[in-house]
Amino acid sequence: MADTTDTTAGGVAGDDTRPISGKAGGKAGGKAAGGKRAGKNTATTAARSGSTGPGGPPKGRTRPDKSTGGPAKDAPAKTGGGAGSARTAGEPEAATATPGAPVDGVSRRRLLGTAGAAGAAALVVGGVAGATGAEAVRGKPTPLADVGSGVAPFYGTNQSGIVQPAQAHGHLIAFDLTGGTDRRGAVALMRRWSAAAAELMAGRPPQGDDSGVALDAGPSSLTVTFGFGRTFFDRVGLTDRRPDALEPLPAFTADALDGRRSNGDLWVQIGADDALVAFHALRLLQKEAAGSARVRWQMTGFNRTPGATAQPMTGRNLMGQIDGTNNPKPSSADFARKIFVPDGQQGADSWMAGGSYAVVRRIRMLLDSWDNLSLERQERVIGRRKSDGAPLSGGTETTRVDLDKMGADGALAIPGDAHIRVAAPANNRGAAMLRRAFSYHDGFLDDGAPDAGLLFIAWQADPLKGFVPVQRKLDRGDGLSRFLRHEASALFAVPGGCEEGGYVGQRLLEG
Repeated sequence: MADTTDTTAGGVAGDDTRPISGKAGGKAGGKAAGGKRAGKNTATTAARSGSTGPGGPPKGRTRPDKSTGGPAKDAPAKTGGGAGSARTAGEPEAATATPGAPVDGVSRRRLLGTAGAAGAAALVVGGVAGATGAEAVRGKPTPLADVGSGVAPFYGTNQSGIVQPAQAHGHLIAFDLTGGTDRRGAVALMRRWSAAAAELMAGRPPQGDDSGVALDAGPSSLTVTFGFGRTFFDRVGLTDRRPDALEPLPAFTADALDGRRSNGDLWVQIGADDALVAFHALRLLQKEAAGSARVRWQMTGFNRTPGATAQPMTGRNLMGQIDGTNNPKPSSADFARKIFVPDGQQGADSWMAGGSYAVVRRIRMLLDSWDNLSLERQERVIGRRKSDGAPLSGGTETTRVDLDKMGADGALAIPGDAHIRVAAPANNRGAAMLRRAFSYHDGFLDDGAPDAGLLFIAWQADPLKGFVPVQRKLDRGDGLSRFLRHEASALFAVPGGCEEGGYVGQRLLEG
């Protein structure tokens, strides 16, 4: 939740303007899943394929015009393809973009006329017309959408699920190794998990999977990301290889942490643009862990569905704020240095080259209190207009924040405790992190307040230089902190990716 120029502990990852079309990404991802791009940086793969690059997606997320291959101009929703459609998955679309245009010899006007002309026999005639329309388009079915065809590569220098924007559906799950699982058992588990994730992300059911949960869907931009908690190293006898960056996070005054929903030996992040695809991955990985690791905690989140807005827009959080305007971009000269552990590391954490550290926080929003504020007061707490995300110092959403600008009343245009001022890198010695998050709603508390907020994930090369200094600053003087409760926390070392035939964490476990 926060402004991203202003890197903060609580924001949705940046400008979620992913291309709706998955065709380009699908081709590139398919090659990656086949190993042809093994060893290449995930961000590079995404850039070439037209999918999202590190820290922010490409500009101009548009739905391609099916007839020309180019971007459509304010394309209307196709009949049967929007919200509220009664048509089921796989049923052919019987309408064309132009009213009255023929559909394989049968015009829409003729079909509708046939359906309505019988009067008392409307049900019978309607059934005949529906059958005729289905027959007319059966040879050339039009996809309801191309969201399902998006593919992210499993193999590469970095794991997927870091630089890609957060998908519409997400699961975060932590495991603890069982008492009998040693280093050899951990190797076997990571091999099974990596093999299953590679198949799932390529849109194929893993060997032996007959669940059928996601049988009809494409990969839907599925990403599966693995990480190791501090206690993992003790359990597998690798304490001497535990990175210093995995030291426990300091306590903050806004913390109200539940230990049962914090930390863990292993962590898995799952994201997909289809809920069944995301659940399918979650269920299979849980089954693969049987006998080796047990679930410690699990959280489910969501974001805006791709294509839900008429034009590309930055996402909003549950407070209604546009959130993620200026997440770090790959075009920044120091992006990789701040987000990924560099090659050539020496010492205990040399195996982390190409990896990143994930701070995971469950942040409940006090929405009843927030909603009681006036719009003007909400905007002053954040430092941005709610309608379009523009800073109160003026301009548009992407205008650089002017922290020195004075208002007509002689006061600072952006108040001294405004969230974007306190979180600004300029006020935090340049501290930066890549924020990638999911909203959540887990029902209502005993007092009727919504149990809702943000599953916040911050990525950085070193949490002591990214998350920690920013959160300390927010803890002391952020006006937004009065409306937030940090209820769970964890820190994980997320190693680099792997080559085809290998598995995530191999350099640690076999190095």
